[in-house]
Amino acid sequence: MLENAIRESLLSGLAERYEEDPGQFLELPKQTLASAMAREIVATLRNEGYVEEEVRGVIRFTERGYKIYKKMASPTAFAYKN
Repeated sequence: MLENAIRESLLSGLAERYEEDPGQFLELPKQTLASAMAREIVATLRNEGYVEEEVRGVIRFTERGYKIYKKMASPTAFAYKN
């Protein structure tokens, strides 16, 4: 449950930033970076090509990631494939 809340918050923040300026990165708060779960979510999104990371904790949607986000009814479409 917490994992979904973190993921949804992250994705909505990324989408908002992408809509303002697709080239702009989102700097994650230190609290978020302190969470192993949040870092794992970012790593998974990055490894699957949905986000790119400028430096640790500074990310943005890729064009592909944003298109998939907008296409899906729910941000949980980016859920892990375990």
